[in-house]
Amino acid sequence: MNQIFTTLPSAKRFFGFCLFITFFLSGIKQIYAQALPIPDHIVFIIEENQPNFLVIGNTSAAPYINQIANDTSTALFAKMYAIEHPSQPNYLDLFAGNNQGVLDDNLPVSYPFTTANMARELLDRGYTFKTYSEDLPSVGFDGVSSGNYVRKHNPAVNWQGTGTNQIPDSLNQPLTAFPTDFNQLPTVSYVVPNEANDMHDGFGNPTITIGDTWMNTHLDSYIQWCKNHNSLFIFTFDEDDGLAANNIPAFFTGHMVKHGTYTDTWNLYN
Repeated sequence: MNQIFTTLPSAKRFFGFCLFITFFLSGIKQIYAQALPIPDHIVFIIEENQPNFLVIGNTSAAPYINQIANDTSTALFAKMYAIEHPSQPNYLDLFAGNNQGVLDDNLPVSYPFTTANMARELLDRGYTFKTYSEDLPSVGFDGVSSGNYVRKHNPAVNWQGTGTNQIPDSLNQPLTAFPTDFNQLPTVSYVVPNEANDMHDGFGNPTITIGDTWMNTHLDSYIQWCKNHNSLFIFTFDEDDGLAANNIPAFFTGHMVKHGTYTDTWNLYN
């Protein structure tokens, strides 16, 4: 599958990914059902602007993240790469397999988009999706910022609407709505820390430690739970802030994960 994805153009790569995810979640092909349990819940967190070498292995600044990266239920990806700079295009690449022509962090000139995306693919196949954003002032908020919340880190908002491939604004939730009963989570969730807590402002130990502490406080309960409840946690970054050829930290933790450090080359399209 890695070879297929890395040799196809980005749009085809995304549709291949959607097809694979459909099989992965639904068990349409028995071979997938036999090889890999179907996860009940998948939670993503996307951190900001730090290279792999400053986070993974840096136990003084990120003790919690490194504890999870080395957990026996974790697969660590040593060669995960973002696609470009700055932040917003990478979020769009991950969510929709294409940056939609957006090359900066500004409010897109024309939205909502009508292109294929992760949330719409899930909804069309009977699954569920939500984004939980810290400091989001109200459900479905479409503004550029509020407090330390920034829209550019919340890609799903760009597809809010009732048209082709668009999604209900009810899927755009504040972090306070993240359930404490994890059985109530949607099939796939994005968790979006605010800019004060996502390692965005500056690089190095102080900024990394803030994000490390935030993740421990807000997501450790789910991470520990997912290891015994057929669910998955995905940790990655948007970009490396130009420090290391866009090599970003990334790992999967969960019930169905085979522990190890993997050195295949991957990127946010994969």
